Amino acid sequence: MADQKAAVKDRRKSFDAEALPHMDALYRTALRMTKNVNDAEDLVQEAYVKAYRFWDKFEPGSNARAWLFKIMTNVFINEYRSKSRSPMAVNVDELDDNFLYGQLATTSPGDDPEKQLFSKIFDEDVKRAIENLPEDFRMVVVLSFIEGFSYQEIAEIADLQLGTVKSRLHRGRKLLQKELLDYAVKNGFVKDTAK
Repeated sequence: MADQKAAVKDRRKSFDAEALPHMDALYRTALRMTKNVNDAEDLVQEAYVKAYRFWDKFEPGSNARAWLFKIMTNVFINEYRSKSRSPMAVNVDELDDNFLYGQLATTSPGDDPEKQLFSKIFDEDVKRAIENLPEDFRMVVVLSFIEGFSYQEIAEIADLQLGTVKSRLHRGRKLLQKELLDYAVKNGFVKDTAK
């Protein structure tokens, strides 16, 4: 009996140390996925319940953050996504791949323009632009640009092929460029070529 109590205490201590520090990041992403505070809180709570329930499956020393995002993404796909409407069809062929990012006013050689843009302009307009992305694109954009996961980690988290991740990220970029162009010009992040 004492051994069982000690095991439960050790499990809880391990879970608290490994999993709880990532709660804010999961909540930010859940909020972008669900577009609703209550649903985001429920999604994070359910992800943590499942994570704790299957904590014995977690390999100590591996990436707890990616493991938690995988669980949360699966919960979202299985429960929340099935309740929502089917994904929107989007025609993004007419967007120039590098229009917005290529015109950043202060880009230095070697800088990642996406990270530079999002580190400079993350206010309500940008949040709204990300939330307006179709769901499939929004998930990979948030996991990449905001949470900083690699393509491979996103593929594992979202249970997608690596090529699908790259394609959705490419299309998501194009949609964000189009959505954020006026904002970027207005705030001086890109030069207005019309003048």
